[in-house]
Amino acid sequence: MIDFFQIMLMPLLACFVLTGIHAYLGLHVIQRQVIFVDLALAQIAVLGASIALVLGFGLDSLPGYLIALGFTLVGAGLFAMTRFKHQTVPQEAIIGIVYIVSSALMMIVLSFSGEGMEHIRQSLVGNVLLVSGAEVFQMFVIYVIVGALHYIFRKPFSLISASPKLAFRQGLNVRGWDFLFYATFGLVVTSSVKIAGVYLVFSFLVIPAVCAMILTDDLKSRLILGWIIGMIGSVLGMIVSYGLDLPTGPSVVCVFGVLLAGIALTRVSGRK
Repeated sequence: MIDFFQIMLMPLLACFVLTGIHAYLGLHVIQRQVIFVDLALAQIAVLGASIALVLGFGLDSLPGYLIALGFTLVGAGLFAMTRFKHQTVPQEAIIGIVYIVSSALMMIVLSFSGEGMEHIRQSLVGNVLLVSGAEVFQMFVIYVIVGALHYIFRKPFSLISASPKLAFRQGLNVRGWDFLFYATFGLVVTSSVKIAGVYLVFSFLVIPAVCAMILTDDLKSRLILGWIIGMIGSVLGMIVSYGLDLPTGPSVVCVFGVLLAGIALTRVSGRK
């Protein structure tokens, strides 16, 4: 048990920090019906990091991080500008196109680097097991700032997520608010992907929120349940990873999948 906490304490704290912000953002993303925006923004961040790598900047360097963040902000602007009052093309289609083009560009860019394949693997699964206390604290500070901004502007964010047509009718600058939402979202994703990888970040964003939405219709209860489920999944995933000597990130993702399946089956059985 002592060995478990010595090895898994920092990864577990990192997962708890990820849960705190991603469970909240996940509720917005599902309401907006842009489920894969996280994958798209994460892929754009990885594309930026890949370009930084080819230019000679380390993945953990400040220039590398700023380049990745800059690309993510461009993506945030693109998603904000493609929000229309009458949406002819579903935004999810645009998000999918951005994701696949960014992935293809990343493959082209990394063909110029000897570390290309390792960078691709790292971007997908991360290496949360090696996270340091300093990295966890840095993530925590960034997420607290983002959380504070979302609390201050919770009314326009919530209105646009729940009823964009009403937001347009009330005269809100929907594209402006969307840019702020996606920009802060991109800041979170850029910081998360570097440590946890695309798969784990997407799981933290969507699965606890979906589980909570299955269990209750109340917004505050959904947020609390999302946090609880995210923490339970993190702990169980760490235990599975440690006990069976499996990769940590994928183990947590698979445990989240089992939790979702269990909650869904229980809910369906309870309605019969």
